[in-house]
Amino acid sequence: MLSPSALRRVLVVLCATEVVSWGILYYAFPVLASSITADTGWPLSTVTAAFSTGLVVSALAGIPAGRVLDRHGPRVVMTTGSLLGVPALLGIATAPTLPWFFASWALAGLAMAGTLYPPAFAALTRWWGPRRVTALTAVTLLAGLASAIFAPLTAALVEASDWRRTYLVLAVVLAVTTVPAHLFGLRGPWPGPDPEEASAGADPGAIARSRPFVLAVLAVGLGSFTAFAVIVNQVPLLVERGLSTSEAAWALGLGGLGQTAGRLGYGWLVRSFSVRGRGLVILLAVAATTLLMAVVPGPTALLVAVAVLAGTARGVLTLFQATAVSDRWGATHYGRLGGILSAPVMLATALAPWAGAALADVLGGYPAVFVVLAAVALVAAGCALGSVPRR
Repeated sequence: MLSPSALRRVLVVLCATEVVSWGILYYAFPVLASSITADTGWPLSTVTAAFSTGLVVSALAGIPAGRVLDRHGPRVVMTTGSLLGVPALLGIATAPTLPWFFASWALAGLAMAGTLYPPAFAALTRWWGPRRVTALTAVTLLAGLASAIFAPLTAALVEASDWRRTYLVLAVVLAVTTVPAHLFGLRGPWPGPDPEEASAGADPGAIARSRPFVLAVLAVGLGSFTAFAVIVNQVPLLVERGLSTSEAAWALGLGGLGQTAGRLGYGWLVRSFSVRGRGLVILLAVAATTLLMAVVPGPTALLVAVAVLAGTARGVLTLFQATAVSDRWGATHYGRLGGILSAPVMLATALAPWAGAALADVLGGYPAVFVVLAAVALVAAGCALGSVPRR
């Protein structure tokens, strides 16, 4: 086991690298997508499809990454992910053609599989053991600032230069922060299974085929589909409502502060509700805030306030995903089961950006899209009711 000081080191490292990884590999794109389209002439739906391709690759790569994590720990996986992220961003920044652009995003997907939440959650769940909720809350609290920091920063960079130079700068930031942090900060012995957990000896294959696990995957996947579609399509929705791109980017960033506020309340949800109950409450909140974004026409201050509320619900959803496996089946097979759980979630988030843009074309605008997304979150809430195995 790691010493208390080593546990704190791991926590600090993951708090910092999750902010940077999410901010650069994910949150920069919604801000830059319109600039990419304007500069290259590539359709927005096609540009978004390239980003979605990266998320699909991340979903598929996350399953074998989870197996490696269970056996060997997070250091190799997360350091490799950081290293892959640098050439991926360089490729995106210099892409002269769409095939090059798509290939670079596919490489970025491998980087995401090794750097975003799933491997970080696996590391904290196993290393921190019974105190994992505290560690997970701390990491997601700070990572919730990723959009608050990087959406305005990315907007400022692109306004001062262009989207290609912006991605070049972000590649440098990723290289000098996350690579050494993962390489030197995640060292230490990887603990074995916790013998005190009742589910430690369960067959992970049988768990993955069980009805509660399938419903948990659907609940988290559909909820994430709504939450991430809101993130990527929020800027065009707000622009459609009359905000400037810069104002919409700030609203997206303030939604990140809402994520942080929501995660502060997760401990209260754990104390106040059962596993089934808090899943239902969280997903209903996602549905309600998404519907508010669809029906509130303005003014700007009210639109920003709704964006913050949506961020609050989204932030708590992240902790629901982080604890979905350990709350129900323990931490022994967290990497493998978490990888299986995260794969459909990442596929849902991969489809979300493209689906939002495509639905906006079909339905005549983004408000109708957000009504559909709210309905999807309601279905997710129904799935959450059956996602807890009987003891």
